[in-house]
Amino acid sequence: MTAAPAEPRPRALRTALLAVIAVGLVALGGGLAVALGIGRSAVPSADSVDVGFSRDMARHHLQGVQMANLALERSEDRAVRGLAFDISATQTNQTGRMQGWLSLWGLQPTGGDVMGWMGEGDHAGHAMGEGGLMPGMATQQELADLRELSGTEFDVEFLRLMIRHHQGGREMAEYAAQHAQEPAVRSLAGSMVRSQSAETNLMAGMLAERGGTPLPAP
Repeated sequence: MTAAPAEPRPRALRTALLAVIAVGLVALGGGLAVALGIGRSAVPSADSVDVGFSRDMARHHLQGVQMANLALERSEDRAVRGLAFDISATQTNQTGRMQGWLSLWGLQPTGGDVMGWMGEGDHAGHAMGEGGLMPGMATQQELADLRELSGTEFDVEFLRLMIRHHQGGREMAEYAAQHAQEPAVRSLAGSMVRSQSAETNLMAGMLAERGGTPLPAP
């Protein structure tokens, strides 16, 4: 007698659903951009804050989504999984918006001088970290090490990496909120500053509850 096929695990279903949502939200980015009026005025120059921020923050967000999706697969902690789902959904949505703007502007999603749009002065010294990474981003070795962990050890390291990731992204968003020309870009950057500051505080508390300490700020 042939055994009935096993039912899909709930976590696998959540991960698959999140992937479908991700594709839809990225595709929706262009539509959201039209609704916000992006692309109807003069197209920003390729070296502008608007374009540089959209390109670099989209790339920054994609790593955040990658780490959050890994937590959805690996963590057994309900609070960590809930946080990871929120981060993945939010940053996927925002990535779709930024990539949609770039498409409407007739520009490639990558290119230009990474972090060059942040200009000179105090920001320049924090622009690039180890291996040419943007502030707060994890190295490939850190991501590989994270994949080898499980249980509370995984949760602690995930929170440490994500706190640092948010801290680095917030600096980029603060600069764009002040210097971007497109109102929609400034608005999105400002919302990132507020949401990532709140999430950083939340994660710091969660990390302390699990016996962890933060990584050095980027």
